[in-house]
Amino acid sequence: MADRENQVPATTPRGPNETAGPLIQASGINKTYNHRKSPIVVLDRLAFALGFGETLGIVGASGIGKSTLLHILGTLDRPDAGELNYSGTDVLRLDDAQLARFRNKTIGFVFQFHHLLPEFSALENTMMPALVGGMDKKSAREKAESILVRVGLEERLSHRPNELSGGEQQRVALARALVQRPAILLADEPTGNLDRRNSDIIHTLLMELNQEMGMALVVVTHNMELAALVSRRVTIVNGALQEFR
Repeated sequence: MADRENQVPATTPRGPNETAGPLIQASGINKTYNHRKSPIVVLDRLAFALGFGETLGIVGASGIGKSTLLHILGTLDRPDAGELNYSGTDVLRLDDAQLARFRNKTIGFVFQFHHLLPEFSALENTMMPALVGGMDKKSAREKAESILVRVGLEERLSHRPNELSGGEQQRVALARALVQRPAILLADEPTGNLDRRNSDIIHTLLMELNQEMGMALVVVTHNMELAALVSRRVTIVNGALQEFR
């Protein structure tokens, strides 16, 4: 029998039109920050559900808790209270090591800043999550090459970040997020530092890859053009989700 420390819930990406229970079901999510001894309630008994392959935009003014919610959904931060179920398993009950393994295999992240390692090439940066997850180097290289070609960077595999444009760096970051074929991609202002042309490229890739890979997509954005592309939009009002029209 496998050791308990190696047992993490398996979440398999499904097609966007496949009928299934929710990928994510969150309930009673609370998060409070103490600021100069005065508590600030950011999330208050928040409930949330997302299906396999669904696309969701979280929009609204700065400071309402959008990134906080994204970090909790991505298990980068733990709430003060509540449950976060992935395919029926409350992942908040996992210890930190189990949670890191779950996150590596199930969740992809893209942020406003690409966070590429400057000393490594585009290919090596993209391979990193697969290698951390225990994949052999040959397989990791093949998967990284494949996704980099898919995002249009077949001529940039050996280039380091400082040899790439801002748009190319963000496409490497997107490839890195998807090399493990996660069940969900979480994107926090993914085009916040890009010009219009490169923003449009990223928008197109996000929507196409959602369909091709069957992954769910949650994007925090101020860009209403990107928000208009997803199937559902929400904002946060008084710590709870509210549909955004």
